[in-house]
Amino acid sequence: MSNYLHPHIPIDTQMIELVEKYGNDPERVLEMLVELQEKSGFLDPETIREFARAIQLPASTVFGIATFYSMLATTPKKMGKIRICDGPACWLQGSQAVHRLLEQKYAHNTHWEVERSSCLGLCDHAPAALVDDHQVGPLPAQEKHLPDDPRKLSLSAISYVTPRKGETRVMLARLGKIDPTSIDSARQLGAYQALERALQMKPQEVIQELENSGLSGRGGAGFPVGRKWRFVAEAQRQPKYIICNADESEPLIFKDRILIDSDPHQILEGMIIAGYATGATQGFIYIRGEYPQQASILENAIAQAEKNHYLGDRILNRDFSFHIHVHRGAGAYICGEETALIESLEGKRGEPRLRPPYPPAYGYKGCPTLVNNVESFASVPSIINKGAKWYQSLSNWRTAGTKLFIVLGKVRQPGIFEAPFGITLRQVIEEFAGGMLPGSEFHFALCGGAAGTLVSSAHLDIPIDYQSVKDGISIGAGAFLICDQNDSPVAVLQQLMHFFALESCGKCTPCRVGTHRAYQILTHCVNAQSNAQEINELAELARYLHDASFCGLGQSVALPIESALKNFAREFSEKISPQSAYTPSL
Repeated sequence: MSNYLHPHIPIDTQMIELVEKYGNDPERVLEMLVELQEKSGFLDPETIREFARAIQLPASTVFGIATFYSMLATTPKKMGKIRICDGPACWLQGSQAVHRLLEQKYAHNTHWEVERSSCLGLCDHAPAALVDDHQVGPLPAQEKHLPDDPRKLSLSAISYVTPRKGETRVMLARLGKIDPTSIDSARQLGAYQALERALQMKPQEVIQELENSGLSGRGGAGFPVGRKWRFVAEAQRQPKYIICNADESEPLIFKDRILIDSDPHQILEGMIIAGYATGATQGFIYIRGEYPQQASILENAIAQAEKNHYLGDRILNRDFSFHIHVHRGAGAYICGEETALIESLEGKRGEPRLRPPYPPAYGYKGCPTLVNNVESFASVPSIINKGAKWYQSLSNWRTAGTKLFIVLGKVRQPGIFEAPFGITLRQVIEEFAGGMLPGSEFHFALCGGAAGTLVSSAHLDIPIDYQSVKDGISIGAGAFLICDQNDSPVAVLQQLMHFFALESCGKCTPCRVGTHRAYQILTHCVNAQSNAQEINELAELARYLHDASFCGLGQSVALPIESALKNFAREFSEKISPQSAYTPSL
């Protein structure tokens, strides 16, 4: 290997071995940096420079990558890391107090570093944390319940095996019925039957069935899945790629985790069918770095599928080959945006690309690329097995099929359920979540996720789908945080802006500066130190974010701000002096 920039200085042998282990592939820089960090707890400048020479990249490029992802550190850190979630679900459950408690208990230890983290996808275990790579929660609120060794903390057992009254299970149909570590168990309940059926169809027939079904993308935008598949299939250039977006970093969302934990082969089967239908031969599952257990489950399922000839060369003795690789992220909310995900997959900082061109025409390595999320791929096998008409019949609303919904907060039965579109927020609370907690009265809800809408009781009976945002209530990724009379929509919005300010990739000024300023204003509001001028500035910031942000994630930050200002003007007016009257300008 040539010595990049400094040919007269030998490169460390272990560094060469690491780079060769990953095939000297600069696109796998992120994975290599994660492995390097495991040796000392952080990436010091000399290590970065030495690694850059070994991989033959400028040190500035590698340093830019190392400083972009939250799970990488370029300053001294202790070897053990406790990352405490401060997402809205954990915040409502007292994560700030628990953070202080854990610092008092473990920070004096020379081994443990205690730090905050954005949402970990463990909202049903709030307040939650990662202890090294182990998911734990709920964390105890009293020191006497904390073990001397934080590695003894565990993840509580929560079962969703029994369907809730009113559920229609498609993606969750095999939950609890199969062993997710066993392909034989999955096959006994129908896994890969859809693939065998699809291989007997022409690729265009598979796509037509998806289009006829009305399946819409489940990532939040609701774009027709079959249409996106057709765009990639009709692209003339080769090779083509399939990407499963499992980077669910949106606060309140953990549906992908449940699907991976319970039925990984369903996801793989959907991806393989997509590869056959579009003419792709390689797929990637981009999974967030905070899901190490789920990444291992997928890697095991891939190995089993390859052994049973559902993946690899000449699948089921057909003239069709398809391979899947699991790519682990390292902490970056922006990588949920499909072009930022592709940039990260190519070994770069996860910053969004200018669109057009869109990934179906110009995606991974500049080639036609299909990007769907976990839930979308998990819906495909059932549609191929049972047909488009069956799938459409599941819903009496304008959007076909079922959706995974998450309900959290001040309700009796928080968690996940599957139901058709068109349900109302009142149904979510009363029918699927068992009603409000004793002593709690509904005050407001955050609907859709962090980039969702803050709604009042006036929105309780509006049917929810991808078009209901026009009526003031969004579906987003399908989450609902239910809040009572003791909760403040202003404080919740402040926490959302705290998240966005920390997770902005910084590429564009409206998002980079606007989110920080919005958080500053809302902090003033929460402390009753604001004025009418600042409130009006917040409304202006929302418009700037929506109109001028580079990507959809920055643009969507405006949604919770605008909805909160519109629906809770009184709460905002209470945060300013009586001499400063506030009239909503939206």
